[in-house]
Amino acid sequence: MSEQEQQPAFSIEKIYVKDMSLEVPNAPQVFLEQAQPEIDMQLASAGQQLDDGFFEVTLTVTVTAKLPEKTMFLCEVAQGGIFQIRNIPAEDLDPILGVACPNILFPYAREAVSSIVNRAGFPPVLLAPINFEALYMQQRAQQAEAGNA
Repeated sequence: MSEQEQQPAFSIEKIYVKDMSLEVPNAPQVFLEQAQPEIDMQLASAGQQLDDGFFEVTLTVTVTAKLPEKTMFLCEVAQGGIFQIRNIPAEDLDPILGVACPNILFPYAREAVSSIVNRAGFPPVLLAPINFEALYMQQRAQQAEAGNA
């Protein structure tokens, strides 16, 4: 193999919406409400190898807006990406799939959430940036604790 074939490589092959859903269970009455809803956001990320050097990472963002006694809306977006990752040491692959790839996908998922919520008749939801490195480290610590328990 040539030296160039041994160089670490990382590239985005495709970014796409894998799944998108929106529920407005209390429409149309919910549009008459004046109270500010409580917004809750949940994140999940998963990566899998597709082929030699190709990986799919899916970032799922779930946003729920609730009033004290009812749900205004529930929005879920699964933003997918196919990444080419080659000649990376095995111990470095997990952080790339768990930190770098979700960092790339999050702005797309954030825009999709904002757009679909706005199309449903609500003000756009602007999600704050996420520190995926801190989330990754937190998950690693929890896994280590569970392994020692």
